[in-house]
Formats: sequence, structure tokens, C-alpha cells
Amino acid sequence: MDTGASVFATPTTMPPGPLARLLEEHGHTALYFAEHTHAVAGPQAARMPHKFRETLDPFVAATAAACATRSLRVGSAICLVAQHDPLVLAKTVASVDHLSGGRVDFGVGAGWAVDEMRHHGVVPERRFARMREHVEAMRAIWSHREASYSGKSVAFEGVWSWPKPAQWPHPPVMIGGMGPRVLDRVLAYGDAWLPDFGDEETLTRTLGRIPELHKRAEDAGRAPVPVVLAGVPHDPRVLERCERAGVTRVLTLLPAAGRGVIERYLGRYEAAIAAWRGE
Repeated sequence: MDTGASVFATPTTMPPGPLARLLEEHGHTALYFAEHTHAVAGPQAARMPHKFRETLDPFVAATAAACATRSLRVGSAICLVAQHDPLVLAKTVASVDHLSGGRVDFGVGAGWAVDEMRHHGVVPERRFARMREHVEAMRAIWSHREASYSGKSVAFEGVWSWPKPAQWPHPPVMIGGMGPRVLDRVLAYGDAWLPDFGDEETLTRTLGRIPELHKRAEDAGRAPVPVVLAGVPHDPRVLERCERAGVTRVLTLLPAAGRGVIERYLGRYEAAIAAWRGE
């Protein structure tokens, strides 16, 4: 099991390039960027943490992170894929993968901010169906010289789109969520599962679903599906449980802060990692 981090990068956060270099130098394997396209003006938005209101574009941030590192995986955790034009987003992700030499992981989710969705023309009750269609359309664009797709929210014929991703057939699609149907989504159009820690009770349920995920993948003729667990606490006992259960990678959620705060936070994370590894 390897280790990484995610962050809501903002203009006041440690910049993505230096942050990525710091993580790589400390032996971590991945840095993923969160997304909100905007906040809907009003009292609710004013009460939100600044990181929700001022988030950098995750793929611009990922490009900066990739340019500053050699081996670190970069990408989104998560991209609100239903809120994007899939033809444009397919080119964006493919471009970052091309420029990074094939280091992008594409974490996706349907989102929770209902007013934000509506500004994008997303009907909240249909966001999961829209997410699936957008991901399927993007996979078609990435993996075919001439792509076509027909769905309720997106349809096109005869699309040529370059560059293609450096990874074949495309960057891994990590499906976020912990709901009752999330494993259906992972197996239908994902390459990895990206749940969140939540709390100890949620962790127990999440880890208990990994054998089901592997069994269903095996029955479908697939290799075991990687599990990337986000938001882990700095607790060696939790890390040990995750490793025993078959988690592939754990992520800490870094504070949306400057270098000094992040370095102290990272120190606590790495102390827990060292205790788990017996170092």
C-alpha cells in the first residue's frame, strides 16, 4: 500500500508545483486536486470555507504539479465530471496525461452542491446517469481514432480528438463515493474505487466491501480493482487496517494553507506512516 495526498488548491495554498515536489521528495506517490467550478452567491456561500469558493482548476494545478516532478501521479479527486462538456474535458485530461508522460489518475464524482450543478444545466436527480454518460463518452474519445457516442446527455458521431492520452487505453478512472450502488458504477465504467474515510464506522463498511468488489471483478473476468482511500487520519492502526483489507493507496487531505502549515501537517502524517511500517 502506498501513500499520497489530495488538496483543495487555492491562490493562498502552497503552489501545486512546490507542493508536488515536496511530496515526491518525501516518498509519496500521488497528489490529486479537488474541484468546485464556482460558488453560488449568497449567505450559504459566504459561510463556506474559502477552499470551496476559491479552488484552482484541478487540471491546471495537475499540470503544474506534473511539470515539477518526475514520477508523482497527479490528477483529480474529484472532478465533477457531469458539470463539464465531455469533448472539452477529454482533451484537457488527455493533454495533461501527454505532457506528464502518462501520470494522470482521473477521479470523478457526481457532486453534492445542488445549486452549483443547476448552473451547469445538470438536473440533480439525474447527475449519476449524466456522470456515467460523460465518462463513457470520454473513454470512447480517448481509445478510438474516430469516436461516436449516443446518450441522453451527450451524443456525437465521427469525432477526431488529439492528443490521445499517453496511457493506454486512457488514464485510470477512479469512481468516487460510498453509496449502495457505487460498486455497480466502478464495475460498469471505472478502473478504480475512490471512497472517503468518513469515520471509523464508515471505514469498517468500506473495507468490508472490498472482497465483494474483487469477487465481482473476478466474475466479470477483470483483474482486482484498485482501491484508493481518501481522507485517512494520521493513525497507524487505521493504516494497518487498510493494508490488511487490500487498499492500494491512502490519501491524506492536506490543509488549504501555506508551506509551513502543510509541512507540519505532513510531518504528522509521515510519523503515522513510519509507525505503521515499523520504522
